[in-house]
Amino acid sequence: MSVLPQRISEPSECALRVLVYRYFFFDWLFRDVNAGSSLERAAAWRFNQEMRRYLPIYLRRWTIVVVFSYAVGALFENWLALANAAAFFYFVTSISLAMAMLIVRSWLGLRFS
Repeated sequence: MSVLPQRISEPSECALRVLVYRYFFFDWLFRDVNAGSSLERAAAWRFNQEMRRYLPIYLRRWTIVVVFSYAVGALFENWLALANAAAFFYFVTSISLAMAMLIVRSWLGLRFS
């Protein structure tokens, strides 16, 4: 009788969904400034101010999503006459634009306050 090693299914740090999440969303880079003592909150604030240098990278990614989704929406609307598909891509454009504005606001807030 042979004993085969069993694979333990643990959440991998390199799972695709984790990588996609970290590629588009930046909240994992920052620390909570509302938790801990006043010294810990001050240290978290300084850490967040240092990590703001990565926000323009995320802004560039979301800007690419805005341009691409708007172009695909215009393609579906004007050339293919598929209004529902165009509406979906315009919706993605508006959500992506809101995310880009959130990144700009976060960067400015960490830069000038």
